[in-house]
Amino acid sequence: MARTTLLIPGGKTYGARMRLRLPVLSLLVGACLAASVGTASAITGGTPDGSAHPEVGGLVADHAYSDGTWLYCSGTLISPTVFLTAAHCGDPGQTTARVSFSTAYKDGDAVYTGSYQPDPAYRNAVSDPHDIAVVVFSKAVKGITPAALPRAGLLDDLRKNGTLQTSAFTSVGYGSYDPQNGPGGYTYFYDDVRQQAHGSFNTLTTAWLKLSQNASTGNGGTCYGDSGGPNFLGGSDSRLLVATTISGDTQCGSTNVDYRLDSASARAFLGKYVSLP
Repeated sequence: MARTTLLIPGGKTYGARMRLRLPVLSLLVGACLAASVGTASAITGGTPDGSAHPEVGGLVADHAYSDGTWLYCSGTLISPTVFLTAAHCGDPGQTTARVSFSTAYKDGDAVYTGSYQPDPAYRNAVSDPHDIAVVVFSKAVKGITPAALPRAGLLDDLRKNGTLQTSAFTSVGYGSYDPQNGPGGYTYFYDDVRQQAHGSFNTLTTAWLKLSQNASTGNGGTCYGDSGGPNFLGGSDSRLLVATTISGDTQCGSTNVDYRLDSASARAFLGKYVSLP
């Protein structure tokens, strides 16, 4: 397994491109490491995804990181030509991005290059950061069935009828696993393997779905490098993508903070690129 030598004092880092989760609040951490410094966010308390979610891919850096890994953020194919990720996964002015759908990426694996399109309204705001982006391919990705998007207000309706509180969620991504706390802060490890974990409902706001990833309650979740990756409503075989990973706690052991895709804001952006339910 590859590992980074990166230490993050106090669990925080900042840079143009980080392998961490976005610092939406001063208590939350960023989502992708500066490409010249380190790596991206991953699944904790999970298992290798294998071929369970072939529609989930990773953003491939131009050069390998110091630990030999390549992926810095995650995402999901939502149409044959559109890949969904997070806006904070890109650099200012970035126009293209490379995507791999390998279960365990190795240099030389198939890579798809497309136009990188972040939401123009993206900003560092707690209420609604518009932290959403797509990679648009000129040719359809063949052999992979895209994930399904939710209808408008789905999560609100589930909360009203009382089923959201007991719903299962499956998070998928290529991010860091098993962060270790040491004298200098946390060390995060990466291996470019697609993994999945299961979490339970915590909180719903206008823009955010927050999931518990507390291992003591049997949950797993996301970490640095899982940014932009999917959170499916349901178990391991679910393809209903309801939110994308954005942030969480430094230890990657408490809360998975995800951007809702059933909101008017997200749908206004997505509707420019795909047909919505």
